[in-house]
Amino acid sequence: MSKYTYTEKKDTRSGFGAGLFEAGKKNENIVALCADLTGSLKMNDFEKAFPERFFQAGIAEANMTGTAAGLTIGGKIPFAGTFAGFATGRVYDQIRQSVAYSNKNVKICASHAGLTLGEDGATHQILEDLGLMKMLPNMTVICPCDYNQTKAATMAIAEFEGPVYLRFGRPAVPNFTDPDQKFEIGKAQQLYEGSDVTILATGHMVWKAIEACELLLAKGIKADLFNIHTIKPFDAKTVLSSVKKTRALVCAEEHMLNGGLTDIAVQTTALNFPVPAEAVAVFDTFGESGTPDQLMEKYGLTTENIVNAAEKVIKRKL
Repeated sequence: MSKYTYTEKKDTRSGFGAGLFEAGKKNENIVALCADLTGSLKMNDFEKAFPERFFQAGIAEANMTGTAAGLTIGGKIPFAGTFAGFATGRVYDQIRQSVAYSNKNVKICASHAGLTLGEDGATHQILEDLGLMKMLPNMTVICPCDYNQTKAATMAIAEFEGPVYLRFGRPAVPNFTDPDQKFEIGKAQQLYEGSDVTILATGHMVWKAIEACELLLAKGIKADLFNIHTIKPFDAKTVLSSVKKTRALVCAEEHMLNGGLTDIAVQTTALNFPVPAEAVAVFDTFGESGTPDQLMEKYGLTTENIVNAAEKVIKRKL
């Protein structure tokens, strides 16, 4: 029986909506902006409770980002929400100049990221957003794994000073983390302890990595599994401590190989303690239309892919 269980599946975007509402109740300086996607980002409760603190920007993401940056000058804490593709790629210049370079206290809240957006297809399934955001100086990048953690992360970034990119998604996924957890920005969360291989996972891939650990355990392979909910700042100390023990690394992410979790993890180990590594990620291609399950299977983002990667990298140990 698995070490972790869940009683329900919930979408992480609803975790964001719940966290925003709770944060708004605690701090009257929190304001919310949305690019005509209030329902999709589950920002309705905040809008109803605090209409004077909610701003509908319409389909004008560049204006929304600039407005959010401006609101920080008056001491407000803006949460700007839209789809991940629009939150990053469409307004990169505004984020770079008005938010990151200016080090403004803007929270960029991005839903419908990755392949699990599903049928909307490649134009909306951004797979480069983590890379775009983590390359920006001053930007903190967070990708929680389930509803509870997304809610906790949303409340945590409300108290954090500085630009943040918060990534979450559309589909219902297993909700297994502690509902009363304290979200610690920049600290990897250990889920399994082992000495044969280090597995790092983020976002929707964390539950699949848990399933993989159970399958590996049945084969006599003990994995050190970490939920890397914070891509930047990356918890290099914890990861290096693990790979020095296991001497093998697997990274699992619903993102392009270039720029995401694998990028920073392999960069960290290569510069400090080189070990063989394998990636479960999207390899230099756009997505397409299909159900989330169909797409995750086609692009190799499954539990079985993580198991195979772990077995492969173990054979490559020096």
